[in-house]
Amino acid sequence: MARKFDTGYFVSEGVHSIFTHGFMSFAAVCMIVACLLIMGSFTLLAVNLDNMLGDLESENELAVYIDETYTEESARALEPALLQVPNVTGVTFMTRGEALEEFKQDRGNVEILEDLPDDVLRDRYYVHIEDIELMAQTMTDLEQVEGVGEVVAAVEIAEGFVLVRNIATGVALVLIGILLVVSLFIIANTIKLATFYRRDEIAIMKMCGATDGFIRWPFVVEGMVLGLTGSLVAFFLQWGLYQMVASVIVQGNGLSLVTMIPYTSMVGTILPVFCGVGALIGVGGSLVAIRKFLQV
Repeated sequence: MARKFDTGYFVSEGVHSIFTHGFMSFAAVCMIVACLLIMGSFTLLAVNLDNMLGDLESENELAVYIDETYTEESARALEPALLQVPNVTGVTFMTRGEALEEFKQDRGNVEILEDLPDDVLRDRYYVHIEDIELMAQTMTDLEQVEGVGEVVAAVEIAEGFVLVRNIATGVALVLIGILLVVSLFIIANTIKLATFYRRDEIAIMKMCGATDGFIRWPFVVEGMVLGLTGSLVAFFLQWGLYQMVASVIVQGNGLSLVTMIPYTSMVGTILPVFCGVGALIGVGGSLVAIRKFLQV
């Protein structure tokens, strides 16, 4: 064949095939949209849970109460030992008097509390940690420090966040894998149908000396166009769905602890990923479909 690589020809043939088999092309695009929407939804859920977990890590504190027999000076001297505990990033000391003032303010300075002596409470440290998943182990390590009387933390809440995040990530990965395989199957069959009606043409082209690459490129273009079309549709549908969920959460009175990352701040990442995955599914399906018919 004199013509080895003609971009215009490949694009023209690929696009023409899409419209020739419109119903199957529509089905393939719908499958890609469904795949990307489910994949994107679970991925965004995992990303937001990671973000909330990060906020919890930065804001959550372990309360370390110092033995009541220790003086304030002795309690302050424990700071270096606490900072040496693995996973601890910082500590804040609070005296008994400061703790009592905070206690009173939290309860509206009730008169009955005015006569309480300063030593009714204990000196304490508020400890910041790096990894919330290691909170239980960090509590155990802090309790081993001489002079520490008690360590208090919301371990159950932290473990709940970690569990939900891990489940969402696992489900997302499984669904992504399954949907990618199903999408490849659907698109491969779409391309196979188009190829079946052109099998004689392919055979003649091969006998005239056309290379496998020359025959394959129009189908690759077809798959890529289908993949990119599905990815763009999925991207905008995902945007609308995400904004709808975000507005419901903002309006919900009981969901004040739940925060969502603005979709616009992730557009630069989501759009390329959607387009990349869509193109991969489309091209992959085309290559799988055309392989059989090139064996002439």
